Amino acid sequence: MKKFFLSFLLIGLFSLPLISQSEFIRISTDDIDLVIRVAPQSKRVYQAYLGDKLMNESEFKALSFSLKGGSEGSVSARGWEVYPASGAEDFFEPAFAIQHNDGNMTSIFRYVSHEVNKIDDNVTETVINLKDDVYPVNVKLVYHTFGKENIIKTWTEINHTEKKPVTISRYASSMLYFESPAYYLTEFSGDWAMEARMSTQQLQFGKKILETKLGSRAAMHVSPFFQVGLGQPAQEQQGTVVLGTLAWSGNFQFTFEVDNSSNLRIISGINPYASNYELKPKENFVTPEFIFTISKDGTSKASRNFHTWARNYQLKDGKGDRLTLLNNWEATQFNFDEDKLVDIMGEARMLGVDMFLLDDGWFGNKYPREKATTTLGDWDVTKDKLPHGIPFLVEKAKENGVKFGIWIEPEMISPESELIEKHPDWAIRLPNREPYYYRSQLVLDMSNPKVQDFVFGVVDNIMSENPDVAFLKWDCNSPITNIYSPYLKTKQNQLYIDHNRGVVNVFKRVNEKYPDLPMMLCAGGGGRCDYESLKYFTEFWCSDNTDPIERIYIQWGFSQFFPAKSMDAHVTSWNRRTSIKFRVDVAMMCKMGFDIRTHEMSETDQKFCQQAVADYKRLKPVILDGDQYRLVSPYETNHMSVMYANEEKTKAVLFSYDIHPRMGEKTMSVKLQGLDPDKKYKIEEINLIPERKSNMRGNGETFSGDFLMKIGLNVFTTGQTNSRVIEITAE
Repeated sequence: MKKFFLSFLLIGLFSLPLISQSEFIRISTDDIDLVIRVAPQSKRVYQAYLGDKLMNESEFKALSFSLKGGSEGSVSARGWEVYPASGAEDFFEPAFAIQHNDGNMTSIFRYVSHEVNKIDDNVTETVINLKDDVYPVNVKLVYHTFGKENIIKTWTEINHTEKKPVTISRYASSMLYFESPAYYLTEFSGDWAMEARMSTQQLQFGKKILETKLGSRAAMHVSPFFQVGLGQPAQEQQGTVVLGTLAWSGNFQFTFEVDNSSNLRIISGINPYASNYELKPKENFVTPEFIFTISKDGTSKASRNFHTWARNYQLKDGKGDRLTLLNNWEATQFNFDEDKLVDIMGEARMLGVDMFLLDDGWFGNKYPREKATTTLGDWDVTKDKLPHGIPFLVEKAKENGVKFGIWIEPEMISPESELIEKHPDWAIRLPNREPYYYRSQLVLDMSNPKVQDFVFGVVDNIMSENPDVAFLKWDCNSPITNIYSPYLKTKQNQLYIDHNRGVVNVFKRVNEKYPDLPMMLCAGGGGRCDYESLKYFTEFWCSDNTDPIERIYIQWGFSQFFPAKSMDAHVTSWNRRTSIKFRVDVAMMCKMGFDIRTHEMSETDQKFCQQAVADYKRLKPVILDGDQYRLVSPYETNHMSVMYANEEKTKAVLFSYDIHPRMGEKTMSVKLQGLDPDKKYKIEEINLIPERKSNMRGNGETFSGDFLMKIGLNVFTTGQTNSRVIEITAE
């Protein structure tokens, strides 16, 4: 079986007649090969191989794409075409569908040319140009490979020169093929406060579709990423897995189709639901980026591929620092004034965090924001609450030795607001029906350039008046309901696409003017978690659920694709049955913040939090930029453990959590990873409650990396919601 997986995607090797004089296009990382073959007679383009990197390019001539229904040059031939359109000879889900000016609904794309460009020593761009030989329709397949990170990013560009607009009804970013004895899909689904719950099922004949139709806050029910285990369910440390994600915060769709020959095709892209797009002559339709990796060493290695790539290339300020903070929301909600906020700033100073973050409730005068059902759109400071405005708060934060951040939700509008009174046509809503209000709000029509200017202006006005504002929390609480754009009028089928393009356009404008402004991406929790938005945001809010037990599962799920420095985790009063230590330890494995009144804590807990913040700041380079190793899964045990190790293997941090162990349960030692077997490491438990000593076996002792990775440490207990943080230092 192991030998099989070394060539698991070698398609039809020697099983079909070899096709001579074909052109191969090799798209490679350090460990992965995607080989594209141009059929010599028809000039159609097929996937010939996808898997472990091949040593000898001279042997590519032995590759044969899967072909059925006739000889290579015949009209009836069907194969693993890289961008098949509907209406020809392929019987399964297409990547592309079109209606031409004459009503014809078929295109067949043939190879024209390709080029390979070296962007830098690690990144290579391959562009394959295709053309329909009957209609003037062109498709460009673009691939960016990131060698060391073993990430491939791909997207499609579509244009035409027909006399009038054409309608495209499918426009995938990517289609990939796989051949394996079995396929196991792991999806990440849930709801508000239940984000990124992992579940696995075997794919059988037919289609399994993961998609969203929410338009905005689109990842509320299903996240835009997946794992596929080839031959067995995806596992952490072994087995061949595919991890893929779409960089698009609007409606997305992944189609997994097992055909009659037990082959799997994966189609990724914008969800075409209610989105037939009218493509004008010479207009270039660019699909979202599909980003994937393949690992033969399980999901742990695949996740590290994504983490390193994101920090190096995709995440805003991916190599920079992150601010610890104290937020006021859980402490005050809408009930605050200047004195109360200044008092909380003093608590931020006491904790030792970097910033105070003012959350919802600071705006509106005709309709003051004192509840969640009103005022969105009216971004003027409430004079009764904050008579001296934001500049006063920024100055008071400085006096307390912390930076100042602020919450906004600029894409939304309340039915009770001055904005909707002035611009009722700026809201997405039906013109002839009573509106349905999700969370008592509507979504602004971001397909409208005037609305984009307004939303950009919300940020620009804050920053122009207060250039020392150090952080924005950008929320988005509602999906799109009442689907109708007053701006698009007769082109309602383009609303979902044009709206999301408008959102991203504003993100770009903000980033261009304020490139050094850190921003948190929030959408009622984890409703936005995509790598397109994260080009412009330093981090995202995984969930409104800050119960530390639930957060263990939520953060485990998101860590499959996102590095720790992109994931915000706060210490709050959710689940007071757990200790402050347990809550802090859970938040500490991501980008840590607080959302709690410290004056309500005991003096001992206050001292503990102060020391924890100091320890976290000292260890941030390891936690936020180190290699992550998920060691023990909460889905498989009553415990969880994860560790981070720096690149030099001189420092590591191990987190362990006892969730709900059984009475008398035998606990197993945790075998560490990512260390140097020849180095000696000192083990020290930190984050201890003041006046308490560690009772962990081996604390303060020195062990070889070999011992720690083969024998491990006994870090688990049978205590309910017990946790440990262990610092590991090479001597």
